[in-house]
Amino acid sequence: MRADAARNLDTVLQTGARLLAQDPATTMAAIAAEAGVDRRTVYRRFANREALLSAVYAAKLDASQAVLDAARLMEAPVAIALHGYVEAIIPVSRRWPLDIRRMMKEDLEAERRAEAQRGRLEAFLRRASDEGLIGRDLPAGWAMALLGSLVDNMAHVFVDIEPGPAADLVVTSFLHGVG
Repeated sequence: MRADAARNLDTVLQTGARLLAQDPATTMAAIAAEAGVDRRTVYRRFANREALLSAVYAAKLDASQAVLDAARLMEAPVAIALHGYVEAIIPVSRRWPLDIRRMMKEDLEAERRAEAQRGRLEAFLRRASDEGLIGRDLPAGWAMALLGSLVDNMAHVFVDIEPGPAADLVVTSFLHGVG
């Protein structure tokens, strides 16, 4: 792919992610206009909005996979791995703001990939619990839900906080609470 075509594709995907997160009924024409490309350019690459949406989710899953791999969740000390994961996943969530759970109903491959990634996080949180960094008596799924909520809020509500300090706040809140 030519460099300009790759840039256009990335711009269309990011613009599509942002606009579709704001309004799921956003048209391909609106995405093309906002991305600064001709709508025919978008339609040459994506047959319809669902194909574009699928590509956005694939890009988000690719980026999330890279974060999980780099965080070394099962090798690094828990607090360091947690901080590395959070610091890297916040920009991914900001860049690709669509909720992956929305796509999982329609795309079996996206669902499979998302579940595999969720499984890696769950295994990491079990490790954190086994090592005493988070409570062992929490209801099933609570730590995962709390971590997801903290990251989501930091990525989409507190957008003015840079990823490093954002990760500091998320990890401190997750491991020690706000009391």
